[in-house]
Amino acid sequence: MAAGNEQTLVEAIKYDVRVMHETWMEFVFPRQRDAADTVLGKWEPEETGEVISYRLWSALGVPVVSIVYPLVLLGYFFRYQTRKINVTAVRLGFVGVVVMFTVLWGGLAALVYFQFQWAFSSNGPLAIAAASAVAIVSSALSYGFWRLDGRPLTVLFAYPFALTAIFLPPVVAALFSTYLADLILTRSDSLASWFVNEGPSVFGLIDYLEENFERQEYHHVIIWFVVSFPVGWILGTIVTLADLIRPKGE
Repeated sequence: MAAGNEQTLVEAIKYDVRVMHETWMEFVFPRQRDAADTVLGKWEPEETGEVISYRLWSALGVPVVSIVYPLVLLGYFFRYQTRKINVTAVRLGFVGVVVMFTVLWGGLAALVYFQFQWAFSSNGPLAIAAASAVAIVSSALSYGFWRLDGRPLTVLFAYPFALTAIFLPPVVAALFSTYLADLILTRSDSLASWFVNEGPSVFGLIDYLEENFERQEYHHVIIWFVVSFPVGWILGTIVTLADLIRPKGE
């Protein structure tokens, strides 16, 4: 049984690597991906110049595939998770999604106001209610951009708004509670520091925030909202890459 599973895994990896390399070749040359069994067959160079450029491009694709393949594997994992979310969203529909987030975060705001107000600073319940409203609107926007069924819109907007809808209220709750602050805000500072010192500068926006804000309590909301966009773009991109190598039907 183990040998059979291992062989299946090896075959899957070989398939992925082959498709990735053929996709790389098809950026420059015609009829490369899955063309071997077609009527015309895979295109092959004939002239000397074509042979040289073909082999050079093929050799260049080897390190590219080896670097990108781990991202493809990660994309398979996130695609599986997003598929489950998508199935749930389809079943609920737009109204159902908005109602679900309204119940979830509206319930949190009500719970804080009526039961746990003592655990938060004076402005805590109001801030959590505001964050919950933003999260509910973000859930609607995320669903709307996703249902437009355009991959660029999904990556650019649906993923980031989904992250905001899921994570913003807990972060704001941590801003006004000493019980939650150490758990979430410490990681917020660490994440912000990584983006500033080591991570990508998103069109200079991270640098601007670092120069103009001292990361006081409410600034963490801005940081988390800004971070949700590049994180959403990264997730959307690797899921798109997974779809490119193995379309959803495979």
